[in-house]
Amino acid sequence: MPPQPPEQPDPSGFVDPVPQCPRCAAPVAAADGVWSCPEHGLTSALRRGIEIDYDAFAAHLVATPGFPTYLPWPLSPGWRVTDFAAVGGYGAPVAATLTCVSGTSQLDGPVDLLLVVEEAGTGLGARCAGLEHADPGPGLGLQAPLVRVRTGRAAVPLWPVSVAGAAGDLDRSVVAGEIEGRWLWIVVRPASAILLLRDDWILRDVSGLGPPLVELPFGGPGPHW
Repeated sequence: MPPQPPEQPDPSGFVDPVPQCPRCAAPVAAADGVWSCPEHGLTSALRRGIEIDYDAFAAHLVATPGFPTYLPWPLSPGWRVTDFAAVGGYGAPVAATLTCVSGTSQLDGPVDLLLVVEEAGTGLGARCAGLEHADPGPGLGLQAPLVRVRTGRAAVPLWPVSVAGAAGDLDRSVVAGEIEGRWLWIVVRPASAILLLRDDWILRDVSGLGPPLVELPFGGPGPHW
């Protein structure tokens, strides 16, 4: 008998059974096949991983087919994947994915870096940034980009997003831009660690990467968002 391929993980066993609203932490309720948030109305469901490990991350990728999940590539020594989530997926259309990597820098100490790629209007990137509105805002692109990150052969310009006046606005820096018709957000804590982003910084869509994911380090406390 020829060797059998490994079974795909059951995604439903690796996520919090209580889905959230993408724009806030409120649980969402399902009725007639649609989800609803008590504050934001009809929405898609956000599902976060219960355990942050290889099996759960592989299940996340299985549950979000055809939608990118980005990570800095390669991860710097000592950095780990500390969180991930998806809006939609698990049999529904995917609207967003989120990953967080955490590590340390000599100048900033502990650093958390959140990456969100989402369809316009989803609101997950804004939630991570601490903003009330769903998208980066009308002023994006009116000045020179702060940095360009590489995804494959493309250089994606990212502009600063103002978080002035938001709760805890001094603890983070936020940049955003457009990639293949979707918003790409990067939220960095502490704010000074934004200097880690450079024009040669690489993001990789790991949704189809396969065996190299086994080598990724997972676990550790992730940030509140």
